[in-house]
Amino acid sequence: MSIDHLLEIMAKLRDPDGGCPWDLEQTFATIAPYTIEEAYEVDDAIRREDWDGLRDELGDLLLQVVFHAQMAREADRFDFGDVVAAICDKLERRHPHVFGDAVIETSAAQTDAWERHKAGERAARGAESALDGVPLALPALLRARKLISRARRAGLAKPEEPAQSVSDQVIGEMLFAAVALAEREGIDPEQALRDASAAFERFMRERESS
Repeated sequence: MSIDHLLEIMAKLRDPDGGCPWDLEQTFATIAPYTIEEAYEVDDAIRREDWDGLRDELGDLLLQVVFHAQMAREADRFDFGDVVAAICDKLERRHPHVFGDAVIETSAAQTDAWERHKAGERAARGAESALDGVPLALPALLRARKLISRARRAGLAKPEEPAQSVSDQVIGEMLFAAVALAEREGIDPEQALRDASAAFERFMRERESS
C-alpha cells in the first residue's frame, strides 16, 4: 500500500457525490479533538510496549494528518504534498550537521541548536516574545513546563540551584499532594495551573518589554 491510496480513500470519503455523510460534515475544529486523542493513544501504546497496537495507532494518527490536508486542499489552502514538503524543509534546515557543513557532536548540542533555529524561525514570523507560540490548548502541566523552559533559555528566568538532587518519585509525590489538596478544597488543579502559567507569562512578557 502507498500513501497515495490513503489519500484517494480520504478524498472519496469527502466527495460530496457519494462520500460519507459524517466525514463530509467535519471541519478542522471538529476533527482537532480526535487528532489530540490519537496522539495520546500512540503514547499509550508505546508505554505499554504494544507494538501491534502502536502500528494501528500510528495509522489512526496518520489519518488525522490526511484528513486535515484533504480539508485544506478543498479550501485551496494547501495539500498533503505541501505538508510533506514543509516538514522535509524544516528537518533539513534544523539539521545542518547532517545536511550541511555544521559540526554538532552531542545530543545536548543538537537540542540547543534546534531551539536556536526555532527561536530564529519565530522571530522571522514576527514573534514579539520568547514565549510566543506556546499553544494554549496544551495540557496545563506541559504548557507550564514549556513556558518555564522558554523563559530560562531566553535569560528571563534563571533556575535556582537545589540544595540536593530531587528524584522523580519525590516530584511525583509533590504533584500528587498538590492535586489532592486542590481536590479537598474544591479547586480544579488544571485551571489553577493554567491561571498560574498565565500570571507567569504576563510577568515574563513585562520583563522582556522593560
